[in-house]
Amino acid sequence: MIRGGKSLVSSSPAFSNDATKLLVCTGTTVSIFSTATALQIGELEGHLALVTSVIVEPAVTSSSKKLCFCWTASLDGTMRFWDFSVPELIKTVDVKLPIFSMVIPRFLRQQVQNDDKKSDLYAYVSVEDIEGRDNPNKSSSGQIRKCNLTKSHLIAALTLAETPTPELITISPSGKFFAICSKRKVFVWETSNKESDRTTLKKLKLHHTKNFTAVAFHESERIIAAGDYTGRILIWRGFGNKTFLGESVSAAGKMMIDKEGRPGVRGNDDAESCSTWHWHSSEVIVLSFSSDGAYLYSGGKEGVLVVWQLDTGKRKFLPRIGSPLLYYIKSSDPTMSSISCADNQIHLLQMPAMNILKSIAGIKLPFASPVTKEGSSGLYAFSSLGLLALRTENYCVQFYSLFDDRESLEVRVCERNHQPGDDVTVMVALIALSLDGTLMCTVEERLPENEIGGLICLKFWSRENQNEEFSLMTVIYEPHRDAGISAITFHPTLPMAVSSSFGGDFKTWVSRQKHNLKDKVHQRVSWTCHAVGSYKKKPMTAASFSPDGSVLAVAAETVITLWDPHKNVLVTVIGETSKYITTLSFTGKSKFIVSVSHGSSPQLCVWSLSKLSIAWSYKLRVEALTCAEDGSFAIFAILNETYKTVEGEIFLGRDGVILIFNPSDPYPVSAWSVTKAVGGSISFIKRNTDVLGDGAQDVHNPNELLAYVNGDHEYMLFDHNNTTLSLQPFNRSFNSGLKETAGQFGYNSIYGELPEFNPMKTDEAAPAPSIPTGKPWETIFSGSSHNLPSLVKLCPVYLESFLEKRSVPLE
Repeated sequence: MIRGGKSLVSSSPAFSNDATKLLVCTGTTVSIFSTATALQIGELEGHLALVTSVIVEPAVTSSSKKLCFCWTASLDGTMRFWDFSVPELIKTVDVKLPIFSMVIPRFLRQQVQNDDKKSDLYAYVSVEDIEGRDNPNKSSSGQIRKCNLTKSHLIAALTLAETPTPELITISPSGKFFAICSKRKVFVWETSNKESDRTTLKKLKLHHTKNFTAVAFHESERIIAAGDYTGRILIWRGFGNKTFLGESVSAAGKMMIDKEGRPGVRGNDDAESCSTWHWHSSEVIVLSFSSDGAYLYSGGKEGVLVVWQLDTGKRKFLPRIGSPLLYYIKSSDPTMSSISCADNQIHLLQMPAMNILKSIAGIKLPFASPVTKEGSSGLYAFSSLGLLALRTENYCVQFYSLFDDRESLEVRVCERNHQPGDDVTVMVALIALSLDGTLMCTVEERLPENEIGGLICLKFWSRENQNEEFSLMTVIYEPHRDAGISAITFHPTLPMAVSSSFGGDFKTWVSRQKHNLKDKVHQRVSWTCHAVGSYKKKPMTAASFSPDGSVLAVAAETVITLWDPHKNVLVTVIGETSKYITTLSFTGKSKFIVSVSHGSSPQLCVWSLSKLSIAWSYKLRVEALTCAEDGSFAIFAILNETYKTVEGEIFLGRDGVILIFNPSDPYPVSAWSVTKAVGGSISFIKRNTDVLGDGAQDVHNPNELLAYVNGDHEYMLFDHNNTTLSLQPFNRSFNSGLKETAGQFGYNSIYGELPEFNPMKTDEAAPAPSIPTGKPWETIFSGSSHNLPSLVKLCPVYLESFLEKRSVPLE
């Protein structure tokens, strides 16, 4: 099994002592990247929940910079000590409380005395009080606690602060102070040079009229900066004179200081002065002082790194990063730093020029789309060679290698600058890839403003092989007049594609090469419309080619139409569903086709092409459908509460299920329940022998693997025939809660099922019912076939019309 697609920006990373490695929190692991190549070279595995902090033990001397030791903290309630050069786990400290942040002050002190080396090592952690979280009468669940790492225990008698939620702890570069932001206050503690379990810390508060979002300490001076959610930055100079240094003044002196000596300081805050800077239009997320203390770096949702000159307040910028900034980290090398962005990228910067040297690009994270779509069809595109194409927030399509767990390339679909935080007016609505991954089709939608000015654009892209960039070949504006495009599919072997439309038609597009008649050299390849088809002016909601490309299936709302794609001739029409069909797929070389319907009554249907009728169906909300080469198919469905109650103990909070079927059998061959199902997808992809080895001759190692991508874009590749998977399976009794009905065909589909015939039954037949004369038309045909009424009784008026009436003279 291969796992990947984890977030690189869930927590702050950390540089190694020699700045050649970057340690990144990635889910339950810590990934180690080379700063020279931006490639992953190692991983720390052992935590059972999200890793929230990583701290590298600093080198005391220049010769010890090669030492590679670090502490990590996690929501599983443990802190672990590692040698990440091996990698090897050395020690585990379990505090049994979820840890959201951790700092170790002694690591940052410039001079470590010999007695300090022998004394206990302490960490300050931000934890969640589980009892307080579950107690409705308690308003705070976050706590700042002290932990003895040497003796592996949490100091129960000491709680430094309680906050409504667990907060991020920020420590000064000297290790002398650490602070947290909680609503409109900044809490600052001074650490002790000689710590013990009984050591008490001094604390001060700094106030503001807005909620704080970030805090940072100066490198050497007692200067602290904090940003708020409106974009303002407050800088206090000389904080803690009275609280930490113990300075005192007379009453007259205090009055003079309040009037002239503490400009900008609010109330009784312990600081010499406070100044305010404002450039950001929204909350400040990133704050950090430069290594020499002359500059302050800030960033937020604008995607711009702002550099403030501390003495003058002048600023310069690193613009167009393209995504909101989350973390800014310095290294021991003053010429290198890193910045983490919300689009799951970490940029390595060359300082002070702020040039981007390398980028560690993870899979793009989900984003809120202004237009919702039922199911994931068209939102993801899989290449059979293991590439995943998905939409990004900045109007691009990212190609991500599922085997290598890294970005392959990014294609800009919409030629416009992306400004984080702006209203979305353009979006990539659909993506389609050819089987070999060399052709791509995208649908770009410009959203209307006040129901005016919408535009739909169809674009065809091409590349020669998997290692090249995509080139734009053809742009088609309003391909289906003003109607939206519901689906796109490529022919399996030919340069042909089909787009279906809600406007009631579908179009077949073919690739044509234009030649220069003089030198007979290819000028360019263009895509043109080859044919147009429709069925009773119904919306065309889905389309799919057969594996050999000889048949095209197009869903006309609730029915399936089969076409000859080369002649554009309607062959036949199949069935009818209760709701409109959103996905179609042929099941390999078998004689079945699978359809998915959404709406108030979602349904999965398997249709027999030989009988032109439904074979079986399930009432399931199917997010994605994929078919294998051997004729089997897999679905990825969202479970509602009805199905969860069938075997509730099995799901344990899981909200989705992966089912694998043979089309001729309604009972699943394999089934697993999964989490984070909404917005996910699945697909069969070819096995990569370079990564997994050659298992083509082994029946237990098929040529295809099943790829599952969840709603957070985390993925796994696994052999669906392997019964030893660590996924969550469930047994066959669950099928009884899913099965809806079996299809009927032939005589039964017209007249219904025949009653059971028992020749041994000796009961006398009931007498034929008599025919009433009062209202004969209601019951006249209810008797036996050998006891029908006479024609005189059946239609006397009709028979009388053929008789001639003669008048008889009266005698």
